[in-house]
Amino acid sequence: MRNNPYTLIFGQEPKVMIPRSMQFRMIEDTFCSESPSQHVYMITGVRGSGKTVFMTSLAHSIREKQDWIVTELNSKRDMLTSLGAKLCSVNAFAEIFRDASINLSFFGFGLEVKNTVPITDIETALIRMLSALNERGKRVLITIDEADNGKEMLIFSHSLQIFLRENLPVFMLMTGLFENIDALQNERTLTFLYRAPKIYLEPLNFGTMADYYENIFSLPRSEALKMSHLTKGFSFAFQALGYFTWEHEGDYKAALTEYKQHLDEYVYEKIWSELSPTDRKVASAIASSETGKVAEIRSALGMSSGQFAPYRSRLIRKGIIRGDEYGVVRFTLPLFERFVEENYWE
Repeated sequence: MRNNPYTLIFGQEPKVMIPRSMQFRMIEDTFCSESPSQHVYMITGVRGSGKTVFMTSLAHSIREKQDWIVTELNSKRDMLTSLGAKLCSVNAFAEIFRDASINLSFFGFGLEVKNTVPITDIETALIRMLSALNERGKRVLITIDEADNGKEMLIFSHSLQIFLRENLPVFMLMTGLFENIDALQNERTLTFLYRAPKIYLEPLNFGTMADYYENIFSLPRSEALKMSHLTKGFSFAFQALGYFTWEHEGDYKAALTEYKQHLDEYVYEKIWSELSPTDRKVASAIASSETGKVAEIRSALGMSSGQFAPYRSRLIRKGIIRGDEYGVVRFTLPLFERFVEENYWE
């Protein structure tokens, strides 16, 4: 029996993946240009929207390019020391640092230069190291998954701001939920992050999803399109529906119960737990509305336009609803209205 080509593991690059070509090429071309206009991109979206997979795929592509090193940092650890250690672990880079007489013995990186005073400040060490790499035409891409505004992330971001002011060859990709990215960008002293562009991961293309479902399950085009619309373009849903359809030998209708249960348990329960009581109340009113009209929803809630607007905006930014149709809001997540109806009580 062939292996299931879909995956239910968050962040794992699946065998079947819908590329986000336009956003992918924009970031790659910007970073790799002779005079990059941006050194930092923030990738945000609701849980399960494919942030980590998108960043990982982009990092793999850049790693294959000449004169680039890609390193992933953990935002819960001492990120500056981790960056120094990872740069020193690349043999070619260690030789560059020795040639530049950068003595890093104080940090235990295994890089000692005789007759040279050791550097004892990690930020100073990284400036010297990145300067040496810059002279050799090297570039460093740092990836950070699920960034937040914790202590280590703030310390690292302040140092990164200095590196960029010094025109050092450092670039950064980070993923995060909207509220975490927003909190980090609004840190008063990190103005460069406030200006960094955010990449919102939009729903996957329905036609492309249908192509994959049609080819893998040998479905009629009409049935493949029905499958794709059951996901609402949600990246994790595309994988989950494909996974359980494969387990049911191509019968997606037989897979729907497991599909819904998996979305509920692995995505929606966490999203729901992070909403405020009033956010949940608003979501319940949206789920109960047959038309999605804002006026009808406000009336059910007993809210004025001014009272409703902040909750509408927050749910849009979180990726839970969309409001691109004038006077109407709808859930972006498949079967989420059913989850809300089953889980909301006053």
